[in-house]
Amino acid sequence: MRLSVHRPAFPTVRQIVTGAMVLSLGPSLMIGAAALSGIGHRWVDILAQFTGPAMAVCVAILIVTLIARLWVAAGVGAVVGLVLLAAGTPQWFPSKGQPQAGAPVVRLYTANLWVWNRDAGAIRASVADSAADVVVLIETPVPMLDDLDRLLPSQPYRVVETGGAYAVDGTVIASRWPVRKVEARGGMNHVAAVVETPLGPVTVFAVHLTRPWPYQFQWGQISQVMALEASMQGLEDQVVMAGDFNSVSSARIGRQIRGEIGLIPAPGWPGTWPEALPSPLGITIDQVYRSPDLALVGRELGPPTGSDHRPVVTLLTRSERR
Repeated sequence: MRLSVHRPAFPTVRQIVTGAMVLSLGPSLMIGAAALSGIGHRWVDILAQFTGPAMAVCVAILIVTLIARLWVAAGVGAVVGLVLLAAGTPQWFPSKGQPQAGAPVVRLYTANLWVWNRDAGAIRASVADSAADVVVLIETPVPMLDDLDRLLPSQPYRVVETGGAYAVDGTVIASRWPVRKVEARGGMNHVAAVVETPLGPVTVFAVHLTRPWPYQFQWGQISQVMALEASMQGLEDQVVMAGDFNSVSSARIGRQIRGEIGLIPAPGWPGTWPEALPSPLGITIDQVYRSPDLALVGRELGPPTGSDHRPVVTLLTRSERR
């Protein structure tokens, strides 16, 4: 009589690869769930900043699983992708508004230049390439502030504030058209000026919010947005807020700006930081928000400036909604 021996069933290579692919989607799912939850707690909000990179990783994994015909992993990838799409829609597909027929278009260039940047040639070339009408520069190195005539020859009207986030940098709002500084509340986290554009007066805020937790105190960004709201009290002009918000528009700070100030973000893809990564893997912390009486015509990334941030070029016009 022959005794039967039960051998343990080991997973196949295909099953192991499928399991590995499913597990690799875990971080993306966690980020998507955090962003979709709308929870403003610092632990959740820090995850919500990475919706864009998580989507890029998810799409890459989904493509691999489809090519390899790993249908279970592909199905999980599709579900994770839908979660990320729902979470990132406010950031990637905000309302652009309805441009008013025949209205002029204003080109806005925004850049965090990085306080230790000394590449004046790259900065000048980047701004010139953008053909900008209005330029917003934050974290501008002090040596560059003495050379603005060379850096910004086409934007001779300027408001300059020194003593920024690092005390050795400055903020610049420059324009082809006359500008005048207006009083802003909240210290050096924002500077404001009225620009006399062909669209009429536009109040431009140059913004640099503090870094989020865990690098700075928890309520820093929230209180700075409250100061922005206070600075807007009584303004009747069209409004643009541009700069480094250190937050994507679909996370806590973006929701605060949209909900409490009533401004609309420009699309947040491709990413602007860090410049060393391909832009689809970056996060868009360099934002442009506008009031509803302005419409978005276009948004693109400008040439590098030597900074760790990519510059943003935004085209704005008058909206049909007045």
